[in-house]
Amino acid sequence: MEEMSMRKPNIDDFVRLVTDIPELCLRRGDVGVVRSTWFSPTTAYEVEFHPVGWDSQARALLLAEQVQVEDGPLFDNLRV
Repeated sequence: MEEMSMRKPNIDDFVRLVTDIPELCLRRGDVGVVRSTWFSPTTAYEVEFHPVGWDSQARALLLAEQVQVEDGPLFDNLRV
């Protein structure tokens, strides 16, 4: 079994959603970029997504348990 990343997200990290956010049309597995970190009242991450078919971005304020940091290749089928 593959171990999930336990590293906390940093600004400019790519993260993958581990849960759906239907009100923003975001789905589990979508990849976004951390744009800022909020520390009060609890730690949260502002993540920017570019949903397929949208002309604009979506930003969501997410808790650490809603995302997984992507340290490796994002798309295994894109090899040079």
